[in-house]
Amino acid sequence: MTIMLEDDLVKKLRVKQSKMLQETNDTVSFSHVINETLRTCLKMK
Repeated sequence: MTIMLEDDLVKKLRVKQSKMLQETNDTVSFSHVINETLRTCLKMK
């Protein structure tokens, strides 16, 4: 599957990824950040 993300969203997700990396010693993939963000947002609705 391929999705297109707008530049402003990519920047926000990269910031979130950076914060997640600082909080752990593990790797945090960009895909993981996207999936976690979507899960969180979809639970709210």
